Amino acid sequence: MRVITERYVDSGEDVRIAVYEQGNPDGPTLVLVHGWPDSHVLWDSVVPLLADRFRIVRYDNRGVGNSSVPKRVSAYTMARYADDFAAVIAEISPGGPVHVLAHDWGSTAIWEYLARPNAGESVASFTSVSGPSADHLNRYVTGNLMRPYQPRRFARALAQLLRLTYVGLLSIPVLPAVLARWAFRAGAMERVLTHSDGVPADRVNLSPDLPVDAANGIKVYAANYLRSMTRARDDHYVDVPVQLIVNLKDRFVRPYVYEDTKNWVGRLWRRDIVSGHWSPMSHPHVLAQSVRELVDHLDGQPPARELLRAQVGRPREYFGDTMVSVTGAGSGIGRETALAFAREGAEIVVSDIDEATAKETAAQIVARGGVAHAYTVDVSDPDAVESFAEQVCAEHGVPDIVVNNAGVGQAGLFLDTPREEYDRVLAINFGGVVNCCRSFGRRLVDRGLGGHIVNISSMAAYSPQQSMNAYATSKAAVFMFGDCLRAELDRAGVGLTTVCPGVINTNIVHTTRFDVPIEKAGRVDARRKQIEKGFAARRYGPEKVAKAIVSAVKKNKPIRPVAPEAYLVYGVAHLLPPVMRSTARANVV
Repeated sequence: MRVITERYVDSGEDVRIAVYEQGNPDGPTLVLVHGWPDSHVLWDSVVPLLADRFRIVRYDNRGVGNSSVPKRVSAYTMARYADDFAAVIAEISPGGPVHVLAHDWGSTAIWEYLARPNAGESVASFTSVSGPSADHLNRYVTGNLMRPYQPRRFARALAQLLRLTYVGLLSIPVLPAVLARWAFRAGAMERVLTHSDGVPADRVNLSPDLPVDAANGIKVYAANYLRSMTRARDDHYVDVPVQLIVNLKDRFVRPYVYEDTKNWVGRLWRRDIVSGHWSPMSHPHVLAQSVRELVDHLDGQPPARELLRAQVGRPREYFGDTMVSVTGAGSGIGRETALAFAREGAEIVVSDIDEATAKETAAQIVARGGVAHAYTVDVSDPDAVESFAEQVCAEHGVPDIVVNNAGVGQAGLFLDTPREEYDRVLAINFGGVVNCCRSFGRRLVDRGLGGHIVNISSMAAYSPQQSMNAYATSKAAVFMFGDCLRAELDRAGVGLTTVCPGVINTNIVHTTRFDVPIEKAGRVDARRKQIEKGFAARRYGPEKVAKAIVSAVKKNKPIRPVAPEAYLVYGVAHLLPPVMRSTARANVV
């Protein structure tokens, strides 16, 4: 990272703003604006991710750091903050518009600036994080409180108003500043960031003068609270491209307050991330990537898939601008699942250990007007899966939905099954799921935009059968693994569904290996044909499983049995486990 250059910009009324510049001097100018109680160091984790692309300018708001500290409360209105922004960009970029990334009160100040005539000539794009327009927020709250006949919107508006009561408390003269100075000296901010917002300790970016800055800057609440609650512009329309980063776990600004922003902004993108209020510290990579993708697109590059999905008002099918990875997609449930997601607009990564069948599935999708990419992978090989995931993510981006379907059938008593065959079944059916979840799950979490994982288990996971020991054990492991992993991934907004098909007419019986004593070997072919005939007579095809998988992802279902017998056995297994143990004594091989 290049050396930081510090300068001062005059902003009227004897206010001087401390400005810090770094990054690529030949790149587009990106201005970073912070809120309360932060300083320009809020962006310390974001800047290194953007310094190669942008000329980065950030500054300390009035009352903070090396900037002037006005005494009067009236000096901290959003209009004065907007004046500071105008003075900074006039000094650092007099010849052209700048891109802006702003947080909290800093974001609200940019909204204020954008309400001014010809503001669009100075701002090329605005990425707003946890700082709505005061006008738009007022309209959302007051407008919906006057509509009790719309109970859902009324309740949300009331809930948001109640969440803003702390702003009123911070508007009391003198006392809040004293308490802020004391609390921040006692480490209150560090505890909020690490415990409540989940910010890693190495990303807690706070000024060494935080207690003083917080006490000085807290006047922003008294200067703006009553003003923003009692009056708002009727014409605060914005013609600048705006990108909303909505922190779903923000305790202060709830996600639904942005529902009407589309009515005020002509070109709008919205990305929801599973983060608390201080996402510049907890999710710096998400903010950096979001800014890159928007600016690149405005500069003429094709929009990234994530940016397309974020565009508000763009017509799309349910899974449009979504990428789905399906393993074992060369046939059966995997193929039908790939086709089902493709029909709803998804781009598909088709993988199978059989290259020819993977390409055949991809070709079917393309022939129907979809987009598909065929890969060959052995899911039982963790290194191969990691290489596969790395290649897919490098060439197409991180899949939004990962369906771990690849598996094999096996029948035979435990004592009749060779060790290597038992290990093979576990390695593919269970190990393959673990390998894919490890490689793609980490990337989904790191991406920070949520996602979904589907693991294909089986009705056999909860219906013990002595003649299917290896298969049932592997599927039971997938079932429990999913329950454990689901709880872990929930905090990152990544859903997980375990699908348990019943008797499904696929080619798995034809490819199932039967391990039986040598004296029974002659009966295997007859038994296989008998089972295949029964499956065919059942007339429950893989397309019905695929339909259930798509539905389960939409509804974020944790467990999805498929077929009546799968539901029936699921209920019996949980209500009457001795019955299931008794039926396991029947030998069907």
